[in-house]
Amino acid sequence: MVQENDKQPRVLIVDDIAENIQVLGNILDEKDIEFSYATDGREALEAVSYSKPDLILLDVNMPGMSGFEVCKKLKEGAETKEIPVIFLTAKTEPEDIIEGFTIGGVDYITKPFNSKEMISRVETHLELSMSRQMIASRNHELDKLNAELKEIVASKDKFFSIIAHDLKEPFNTMIGFSDLLLKTIDQKKPAQIKEMVRHIFNSSMHGFELLNNLLEWSRSQTGRIEFKPDCLRIKEVISSVTGLLQDTADKKKIELSIIDENDLTVWADSKMVGTVIRNLVTNALKFTRPGGRIIISCMDNQDYARLSVEDNGIGIDKAKLEHFFRIDTHFSTPGTENERGTGLGLLLCREFIERHGGEIRVESEPGKGSKFSFSLPKHKIQTVDIQK
Repeated sequence: MVQENDKQPRVLIVDDIAENIQVLGNILDEKDIEFSYATDGREALEAVSYSKPDLILLDVNMPGMSGFEVCKKLKEGAETKEIPVIFLTAKTEPEDIIEGFTIGGVDYITKPFNSKEMISRVETHLELSMSRQMIASRNHELDKLNAELKEIVASKDKFFSIIAHDLKEPFNTMIGFSDLLLKTIDQKKPAQIKEMVRHIFNSSMHGFELLNNLLEWSRSQTGRIEFKPDCLRIKEVISSVTGLLQDTADKKKIELSIIDENDLTVWADSKMVGTVIRNLVTNALKFTRPGGRIIISCMDNQDYARLSVEDNGIGIDKAKLEHFFRIDTHFSTPGTENERGTGLGLLLCREFIERHGGEIRVESEPGKGSKFSFSLPKHKIQTVDIQK
């Protein structure tokens, strides 16, 4: 017999004659089928309201409320209309049988009971009932998955719309200044030409950064980034990243400081961790005023190393913090020198940290700065791929 989650099917016997209940109960017992009973229609309806059976054996002729009346009430209830009902009757007139099917019965058993016939009909309809329940459960799961999939698709559609919009900005700037430079270069002074070239360079770097993050994020979504953790000195990774960004920091006269008093080692993928630190420090550079300070620290936390990138920049509104690291959210706050950020780098940070079994957090206060922190395992651990 088909059963879902090892559920034992249960039959409710409804008959006003005790001997009939005993006979039916004995037949069901022989097949190890659980059953309960009620001796009249009202008791049956009350029992069903507390606990739904998988099948009801319902006597037609009962005092007070007939079996047909009980069946009608069951079929009117949203929670009970799907319970299959087999009528128990001594009547064999076609009109009675047709009426039983018309009001919702699935079968009938005539009295006196033939045990083989009865058990065959009961098992058949229990099988059908359990199959229907299983299908309904699967359909419910599919509906949930479909709703989740639609939400994911909608979020990604919005995300790519945001990215397409953000990609236009640096290219529009490059095209605009390039066109202006071509048309007026003979009339421009060297200082003016240098300023225009600076705008073109900054826009091209912004576009390159966006495309690079988009490529890495796309590869992470399709499983094309191989996760290769190894034992590494975290200070070496931090120093490598800050070395690449030192020129940007110098231009804004921002101090980059590394604090790693214990010279910690972690079990991590060096490329992924490097990408995380690069994105966090790049963000900090954008939103820190000239003359500010950025501190990259690494603290020992038992089995984990706690890393953080902290700045004394412009900070983040509390309302925006609640929507950080979400694919369907766009942040367009310009940096202190009108630098742009799309939030894609932060999505990438979250993806890579989760691959290491950790999470990334942010604390911030407008006007005082921000602190992004995450943890990395110090020793080899079991990790699982994040399901997209």
